Amino acid sequence: MNRNVIETVLGAVVLLTAVMFLSFAYSSADLGKKEGYTVRADFERIDGLKPGSDVRMNGVMVGSILNISLDKENFRATANFSVDKKIKLPRDTIAMIASESLLGGKYLSLEVGVEDENIATDGTGKLTRTTPPMRLDDLIGHMIFKEDDKKKGPPPPGAPNDKTSSGASLRDTIPLLAAEPVPEPDTKPAVK
Repeated sequence: MNRNVIETVLGAVVLLTAVMFLSFAYSSADLGKKEGYTVRADFERIDGLKPGSDVRMNGVMVGSILNISLDKENFRATANFSVDKKIKLPRDTIAMIASESLLGGKYLSLEVGVEDENIATDGTGKLTRTTPPMRLDDLIGHMIFKEDDKKKGPPPPGAPNDKTSSGASLRDTIPLLAAEPVPEPDTKPAVK
């Protein structure tokens, strides 16, 4: 009998702890729907962003993604999202897709611009400056090839470079050099 009372009390403590944890999580999660105006932004790609994802400004949630679609004319991904009506976005605000963590979900981050004119708050507002998300495989490839370049070190003086002084690739200039004969430099010393 004594064992049943201990198990009952211990079960009640576990349930009370679970209820307290859930109420704390709900109050701090800011799950309430944000009332606001609709803004549109077009991206090259929207990897991982989905309806319901957060829209954040300086880390603070200011809205959510309403829907995502593909523009059939220019084949760009379009995201419609809501922004709190108390926040007025300048026209040069940048919308960028960011990661919550290395393996976590994506959210839309707004980098506030400096223009005096704000975008429309009647649902026709559009952000024209956007940045797509970084891909993990692109970052890894960039790091690998950057390391290869560091291991090679700088080219020795006088060695051919990948770029010419005009910025054109040597591969682009070699056919031009082969098509036109280059005169031999005069190697005789000058007589005084």
